[in-house]
Amino acid sequence: MASLLRYPGKVVIVTGGTRGIGLATVREFVHQGANVVFSSGPSEADRGQEIQRELQASGCAGDAFFQICDVLRESDIKRLIQATVQRYGCLDCLVNLAEDAYKEATDDVTVQSFSNLMDLNVVSCLLISKYALPYLRETKGNIINSGRLYGVIGIEDGLSTVTSKGAVVAMTKALAIDESKYGVRVNSISPGIIWNPLWEREINRFRNPEAVLQVHQSFQLMGRFGTPEEVALAILFLAADATFCTGLNLLITGGAELGFGIKSKIGPDYSPSAIGNLQDSSRK
Repeated sequence: MASLLRYPGKVVIVTGGTRGIGLATVREFVHQGANVVFSSGPSEADRGQEIQRELQASGCAGDAFFQICDVLRESDIKRLIQATVQRYGCLDCLVNLAEDAYKEATDDVTVQSFSNLMDLNVVSCLLISKYALPYLRETKGNIINSGRLYGVIGIEDGLSTVTSKGAVVAMTKALAIDESKYGVRVNSISPGIIWNPLWEREINRFRNPEAVLQVHQSFQLMGRFGTPEEVALAILFLAADATFCTGLNLLITGGAELGFGIKSKIGPDYSPSAIGNLQDSSRK
């Protein structure tokens, strides 16, 4: 059985690990034999402990342990790393998935709102990597950061979010260069539209949720949303299989970035939302 596992005995930290892509990643690594310390903020403590109990009782080959970590607090980050090494003795992989995203008109962006998102999406990623690297160098481990497709191609009213996610991808490449002398690989993922409870709630705010769903499905060549589980498999690939990849930003998008389409803001509005009469005026 052990020979069939893809990451047996490896020690992994996953931040943002109680929901969505983070939770799917925790489950996948544990099922593949890894010992996973996953974290989230204090408000997720009960949920995190419930997930830990569930995974420990499931008979998976690996182990799961929940650690509270507010990634905006450097002291919490240090405790997360220390708790992992104390429990399992080493660290092989760091998966940085704690993040936020929102749309905001450029005229409404403030220095504070911009700085807050940069702190969460970029500075926390830097600090966790910094404190994890001494241990990753010992194991010749790897880091996987979370970009987004809109960090590569941009998105309307997404100045702060696009900037922060573009910075994560750039930081990934810089770290890959610096850490290559230690044998540490650093890669990133950039998911596109991934189906999760947040998307479901957003779509259900419209008068015609099915029409909105079809519009967003049409953005991908594959004609559907991705799933958190599919992203988790890509993360596992980077950690376990992509041993000659570093500085890579892996797009997990269903082909959303490919092809030529109407983009001009000048003249008639041919956007899917306008065509389908799906803008704010149609909301409940």
